[in-house]
Amino acid sequence: MTSRAVSLSVVLLAVAGTASAQSIPIQTVPLVPADQFDIFPSLTLAMGGVSIAVPDTLHDPFVNPAKGARLRAARFFSAPTFYSVSHDAGAGRTLPLGVFSTAGTWYGGLALALQQVDASHPSSPSLNFPGAFDTTFRLAAPLPSGVPDLSTGSESHGNALAFALIGKELPGSGLSVGGSIAWAKLRALDGVDLLYPGSRRVDQSGETFDARLGVLKEWAGDRSFEAIVLHERFRMTHEVTFLDVFWDPGTQQFFQSSRLERNRDFSKRWGVQVKYERPLAASEWRIGWLATFNRISQPNTPNSDVLNIPQDPGRATAYELGVGVSRTYGPSVFGMDVVYQPIWSTTWAEAQTPVVKLGGGTIPVGGRTVENGFHFSNALIRIGVSREVTLGPLTRTAALQLGLAVRSVHYNLAQQDHVESVTRHLEESWLEWTPTWGLSFRFPELELRYRGRVSHGTDRLVASNPNGFIANPVVGGGPGFFPPLGSAMTLDGVHVVTHQFSVSLPLR
Repeated sequence: MTSRAVSLSVVLLAVAGTASAQSIPIQTVPLVPADQFDIFPSLTLAMGGVSIAVPDTLHDPFVNPAKGARLRAARFFSAPTFYSVSHDAGAGRTLPLGVFSTAGTWYGGLALALQQVDASHPSSPSLNFPGAFDTTFRLAAPLPSGVPDLSTGSESHGNALAFALIGKELPGSGLSVGGSIAWAKLRALDGVDLLYPGSRRVDQSGETFDARLGVLKEWAGDRSFEAIVLHERFRMTHEVTFLDVFWDPGTQQFFQSSRLERNRDFSKRWGVQVKYERPLAASEWRIGWLATFNRISQPNTPNSDVLNIPQDPGRATAYELGVGVSRTYGPSVFGMDVVYQPIWSTTWAEAQTPVVKLGGGTIPVGGRTVENGFHFSNALIRIGVSREVTLGPLTRTAALQLGLAVRSVHYNLAQQDHVESVTRHLEESWLEWTPTWGLSFRFPELELRYRGRVSHGTDRLVASNPNGFIANPVVGGGPGFFPPLGSAMTLDGVHVVTHQFSVSLPLR
């Protein structure tokens, strides 16, 4: 197992929420969230996620609502989904139920889902070290308002998700227009509890909202063009309870004092994507191109000092350019996508009080003390195959899917420290490997599918030293404070395993 430590203070602009095909992820460390929102049925996700030149009839309407016009009949679906992170670093279960229907040239859909997310169970007890002394130390101060108790709380929390779609096909024009909204009420995001080492309890609450408008134009000869405009909002509040241990020289005893921190995490994103597909001459090959633009702003971020990563406000501009090819040869399908993602991001820290600069002068309140400029050059390769076989009558078939997705993240950071008047540089990179597989059965009355995936190259936070205390005062704390050594964190490699079982059946 490999471990990573971040020595230079950098800023993590991690926009959480329901990431989709048009949302370009931005991470400065490989703290990639698990597949918490990857919950709807799909054929191509079992083929490495190829999507540029391979259609996915049931999943495409969740990406572009205009593609709901390709669903020619009313259908009901359900897709129980399960994921788990190695080393007991988190798990979750989701049950979505949905229906698509048509009425003349109109079509629509509705999906609801309930989700349960389990907290992590790190092997090191130092992550919540102060809680181990409840029976030895006495509470020196009453609990602040808003903190009902000092229990660790429930280890599982529930989320609720909803999706609605409506669209219209314009007869004789080959044009379809659709819109969709997705909303989630959140009580837990995977991995957030690990951002607060030494905490006694982390309560999360918030919501996400996603609105899309899509257009699909189809011509003779199996050519198509599509465009999507989206707007996403993500808002979370973290109420974190700490127990600070301190020495009272008057009584010659240790005491605990409760402390409540409220952190906000808010981000918004605007995005546009266009894609064009067409066959290659009269062969079985097909080609597609796409271009995506994202504009992200994150005015509020959680106050977490793990990995020396101050969470500061920021904004980013991200692009995605991709080409995909596919070949359909009888019952076999092959697909491959190659995507390049250039990203520019800027984050900053502002002074809350006047700061004296090195060499003289001051930075006023609200002035920027540190500015971080990131330039990402990310790449993504997806490849997958599907092979269908006939089971008895022609209306009964089975299919096997295999795939692989490889994501390369590389960025350069230029950090300007306006207090010390210095510029620091950092270069980081890593690879993420995700093998996928799937099996499906198709009958006249229903379709049954299973897909799985396992991601490698991702990390989770762990304590760097499980023993003892640090006998130095906490920065900004009173004298005599002894923080748990578990507050010194590193990254440890984990893998995430996801399984989904889905059923889809026509309603008439």
